[in-house]
Amino acid sequence: MENIIEIKNLKKRYDEKFALGELDIEIPKGTIVGLIGENGAGKTTLIKSMLNIIKIDSGDIKIFGKDYKKLETDIKEDIGVVLDNMFFPEILNAKDINISMKDIYKNWDSNLYFSYLKEFGLPDDKPIKSMSKGMRKKLEIATALSHKPKLLILDEPTSGLDPIARNEVLDIFLKFIEYEEHSILLSTHITTDLEHIADEIIFIDKGKKVLAKSRDEIIDNYAILKCNIDYFSNIDKKDIIAYKKSKYSYDILVHNKEEASRKYNECVIDKITLEDLMLLVIKGEKAC
Repeated sequence: MENIIEIKNLKKRYDEKFALGELDIEIPKGTIVGLIGENGAGKTTLIKSMLNIIKIDSGDIKIFGKDYKKLETDIKEDIGVVLDNMFFPEILNAKDINISMKDIYKNWDSNLYFSYLKEFGLPDDKPIKSMSKGMRKKLEIATALSHKPKLLILDEPTSGLDPIARNEVLDIFLKFIEYEEHSILLSTHITTDLEHIADEIIFIDKGKKVLAKSRDEIIDNYAILKCNIDYFSNIDKKDIIAYKKSKYSYDILVHNKEEASRKYNECVIDKITLEDLMLLVIKGEKAC
């Protein structure tokens, strides 16, 4: 499968406390890839590096097979971006944004833009400064989609949205991805969103790639094995990715649900969520 984004040996150091990489990441065309990790893990640094907003120390980034540094020219036309912080001047309203975007993007579609405003219930004459966080986020999404990009790069796109609005936005993302040429990289703390729409998951912790697998492989194969304190010594350390101890039991992250169920049939095997995975990997202990 052709990759729409290829990152090799990416490194970015801010200070002695944080460094991103070395990272190798591939994002296939026609997929939704979810980027997860706690605050400070490096997700936003990765996205800003890809967009050439910050300068990397070393490594190669290609988008559409081209050097990412060309984002200022031809590549930017095909990329829709939603960052965590609103980037429009707050004195503008939606009509003003339409006028500005027509001068920036040759493929800007005003009719499509105003149809998104209507779908999201957004006023076209209300200054951004008087909009709620959820309204601002929907305005960013409408803007990102209205120049007909092939790739969406999204940093917390559903943050601040109520459940109904989130579902509306996720449906729009799924509709966007129906075109085989389209792809989405979506960074979010709302992992349940990714469980509904993502094809692949990339998990970053402390600037390093911890895991990169399909959503189905994670949900179908990974699991939480629960056992009492005394039984824990019977668990093969090779089967343990991470574990968390409570007063009376252990929660153990395993990567082969069926094998664990056969080997440890006295234990309870629970399905896993992406949130469970993050919590156990980040906060749990590793087997010696």
